[in-house]
Amino acid sequence: MGATGAPQRAGSHGVMKMTVIGCGYLGATHAACMAELGHDVLGVDVDATKIESLGAGTVPFFEPNLDDVLKRNIAAGRLRFTTDFAEAAQFGRVHFLGVGTPQQPTSGAADLTALRTAVRALVGQLRGEHLIVGKSTVPVGTSAELADEIAALARHASVELAWNPEFLREGFAVDDTLRPDRIVVGTDPGRPDSRAADKLAEVYRAILDEPTPYLTMDWATAELVKVSANAFLATKISFINAISEICEVAGGDVTALADAIGHDARIGRRFLNAGLGFGGGCLPKDIRAFAARAEELGVGSALSFLRQVDEVNMRRRTAAVAMVERACDGSVLGRNVAVLGAAFKPESDDVRDSPALAVAAQLALRGARVAVFDPKAMGNAARGFPTLRYAESAPAAARNADVVIVATEWAEFVHMSPDELSGIVARRLIVDARRCLDGDSWTAAGWDYRALGSTVDGPAPAAVEVVAAAQNSESLV
Repeated sequence: MGATGAPQRAGSHGVMKMTVIGCGYLGATHAACMAELGHDVLGVDVDATKIESLGAGTVPFFEPNLDDVLKRNIAAGRLRFTTDFAEAAQFGRVHFLGVGTPQQPTSGAADLTALRTAVRALVGQLRGEHLIVGKSTVPVGTSAELADEIAALARHASVELAWNPEFLREGFAVDDTLRPDRIVVGTDPGRPDSRAADKLAEVYRAILDEPTPYLTMDWATAELVKVSANAFLATKISFINAISEICEVAGGDVTALADAIGHDARIGRRFLNAGLGFGGGCLPKDIRAFAARAEELGVGSALSFLRQVDEVNMRRRTAAVAMVERACDGSVLGRNVAVLGAAFKPESDDVRDSPALAVAAQLALRGARVAVFDPKAMGNAARGFPTLRYAESAPAAARNADVVIVATEWAEFVHMSPDELSGIVARRLIVDARRCLDGDSWTAAGWDYRALGSTVDGPAPAAVEVVAAAQNSESLV
């Protein structure tokens, strides 16, 4: 095994020259990891600043272990970056598409502008035989549409298209690329002679030797695998949060309930932590795009439940604000509030659709003086929410606080001793919005401990079981 625990690198006979178009979170990770497998990789992006940073061995976002993989493979000569699509067309025969597919600004549908732009910039310059491989999350039917466009653009080349969706979790992306739980490849159902799956099997040979399930199917099924997986995970999280709403008024313990149903192997315990809900650049926009695509296909009722999933998730943010207001005698106006966490999940600096920042912003709008601390996401948070105040540490954020809110389950917050804050807060009141703390220890230390998802009219039961902090944080990218 290599230093990162990666599969052994391919021997010289297995080395391939490939490009990765789009060097954001997905693309940069994929490029570095393909080089780690021994391939010669050229990363391509239109953002010159990003390319300069990556070329210098600096990852422009936080992802554990990625810096080491990037630097090691740049030094070994297996990885470099460019903004030149002509260079990319000449360099490789396999081209991965890792560009973003964000939500459209005026609808729930996915915006494929960057994807189509990348295809147009590359395909017209190709010569000979090439394989284009989609990694981005796209609506079902995208591959078929792109294949028609590629066929019209590829005047001097034979180009095949495959779809190979990613299943990365932020904070675990390197390991998820090098040690995936499965590899899915969708190919053209109209080409029985397709060699795309065989070519990609060679790309991933070192991984498949582990072994790893290698699942081949048609384009549409591969596209649906990714969005279906995300829709299921989002549904599971919103399910337990809907149950927590019942527990809040009925006096039930949603954590004990989740433990009990999680023992059923058909259900499982992961993604069953009640709390502030999901966020990030993946689950929220993917379930909306999935529902929007179903509407376009005339089967919107099949996924109408996803709108309820979305609504339950968004309600948890409002519920957290309401819990804080109740704890502060009905109003946060003029109160000092410490929000611990800004990233949408631990082990990430991603603040896209962050529940933590949504709560912080709502409290500030209600007149609270909010101080935010996050171990990694402070810069991104300040750019997105410049009117909030940011502290250099958890104790600094909590100084003179009337209430402390744990909004992202970073390990340093989960394992924080109550004594670290007891002497500096104005009032020993903590709201556990992620249900990740040991309620007994905080209560024993003299704190008024409350957990989102517990009884509305009083503090949470002290015996809140401490579960793995990342259980609800393993959202896919």
